Amino acid sequence: MTNAAKTRARLLEVYRRLYDTYGPQHWWPGETPFEVCIGAILTQAASWSNVEKGLANLKDAGVFSVKALRETPQHELAQLLYPCGYYNAKARKLKAFVDHLGERYSDDLGAFLARPAEALRDELLGVHGIGEETADDIVLYAAGQPSFVVDAYTRRLLARLGLADSTWPYERRRALFMDALPRDAALFNEYHALIVRHGKERCRKREPLCEGCPLLGVCAEGSVRLRKTPSNEAGEDKGD
Repeated sequence: MTNAAKTRARLLEVYRRLYDTYGPQHWWPGETPFEVCIGAILTQAASWSNVEKGLANLKDAGVFSVKALRETPQHELAQLLYPCGYYNAKARKLKAFVDHLGERYSDDLGAFLARPAEALRDELLGVHGIGEETADDIVLYAAGQPSFVVDAYTRRLLARLGLADSTWPYERRRALFMDALPRDAALFNEYHALIVRHGKERCRKREPLCEGCPLLGVCAEGSVRLRKTPSNEAGEDKGD
């Protein structure tokens, strides 16, 4: 079996185990494609609970549309985005996004999101303040097109599974999924959502819950961690 075939088999096995454990996630938190786009930009270096406060402020102020965001003075927009953190920078990013939609698509978000996935992603990366993860969020969750999202949960899981080195750049990690899996938006959506769920509940940054983990049989780091737990060490001593 080639390395590519092994990677594909392993990623599919991880997906199967996560899906069997957690079930369908019905995720991204956003009611419309526009809300997903704005949320993806605002969630950079912010918790979703704080992003929700910023979204609520925009809606309450009556500026939750492409045209309204563009016409709102940047300093006023920044104040509405205060709960999201880095509010001045995020106000500039939202302005750049809606300006792009106005200049290139006459505020027609649907026309923008209808572009082919790779062309849309490249165009997003050319907009001020939109990086790789944010672009993939928008392509996958707003446009409904296949582009795998590599966030902190994904990076952590790949490292612990032994599938990616911590020094790998974003695109190399993303290529693991893009090259190994069918280009299916529903699969990418579900897979990423399951990784987020697993990262929050079990594969935590500190003190991961490895015992009983559904991925234990395929996780290099999990097996090592369990062997090093005090209970296992004590058991090994008793057996000597």
